[in-house]
Amino acid sequence: MEIYLDNSATTRVCDEAVRAVNDALTVNYGNPGAVHSKGNAAKNIIAGAKKDVAAVLGVMPDEIYFSHSGTLANNTALFGAAMARKKTGNRIITTSLEHPSVSGCMDALERQGFEVIRLMPGNNGSFSPEELMGALNSKTVLVSAMLVNNETGAINPVEYIKPAVRRAGAPALIHVDAIQGFGKLPFKPGRIGVDLVTMSGHKLHAPKGVGALYIRKGVNIKNHIYGGGQESGLFSGTENVPGIAGFGAAVRALPDIKSALNAAQQKKELLLKLFEDDPRITVNSPENGLPYIVNMSVSGIPSQVLINFLSEQNIYVSAGSACKKGHRSEVLTRLGLPGERIDSAIRVSMSRYTTEEELKIFAQAVNEACRRLRSKK
Repeated sequence: MEIYLDNSATTRVCDEAVRAVNDALTVNYGNPGAVHSKGNAAKNIIAGAKKDVAAVLGVMPDEIYFSHSGTLANNTALFGAAMARKKTGNRIITTSLEHPSVSGCMDALERQGFEVIRLMPGNNGSFSPEELMGALNSKTVLVSAMLVNNETGAINPVEYIKPAVRRAGAPALIHVDAIQGFGKLPFKPGRIGVDLVTMSGHKLHAPKGVGALYIRKGVNIKNHIYGGGQESGLFSGTENVPGIAGFGAAVRALPDIKSALNAAQQKKELLLKLFEDDPRITVNSPENGLPYIVNMSVSGIPSQVLINFLSEQNIYVSAGSACKKGHRSEVLTRLGLPGERIDSAIRVSMSRYTTEEELKIFAQAVNEACRRLRSKK
């Protein structure tokens, strides 16, 4: 029996997406830029997938652009927005807990002369609206914050960004990295004034190698990829039609988001109950975080040792972001957790396919690891 609890790193591709990918690979395999029927069929796949993604966000299909990854979507959004608004100011506000595909862009923009303000998290792992308000000024051109932290599940109050930007009289564009939250939280960017949203297929049971960027109609950003001009010039290069087909199919297969969220909350509560009387376990995720993600420390066992032990039992978890392999978690470090707690932390990330029985087996395996591995000290 395989128990996969590393869904924040990537997900198993759902059957619906597999069928759509196979069709795009073997039947509708034309280049969408071609002007014959095969090309038109591929073009229609892209158009249909845009409708699927747009429906979840409550936006228009022509506000969705497909990229070759979530990282590329983040880079395009951030550099494009900063360069488009640089004549009106040079301040950028983000948080100190962003994914490397955002924090790396911020470091580069800082080297280019932008002033980057990084909001520190509160005890719950999210930024403070009051601190955001204090950081904004009339020269702020961009505010970027992730919707859900990929290591702890902390949810940022992104709905406060637009009102704060208005009060500050700033010309800022607002970007939200929704890669961990898209399809899991009822998030509607148009209702809260978000200009740019990034998503990634492989976090919601679509294939790897496909991402998406929402750009609010009327917002213009600078493109920095040159080629054939695909996706309105933002993502030049022949479109990954099989990946896009899989993305659209996976989105269509999503269950009702609120119902799935309630089910995930019940699984999280079960997981916490299984460990509630165990003094060796400390939960690092906030109580009100996204229930699909539970970060926990197992005292006395280094993360990688426990991961290896569980892997031998066909149980798969991670120590945090797969993009920071081999490094101590910057997220937990910036939350001020003790070193021993950081070094013994694992991330349990569930999907809608995770069962209660799997969580019970995982808990038994952790108890067995404590019995066997701690006794060797």
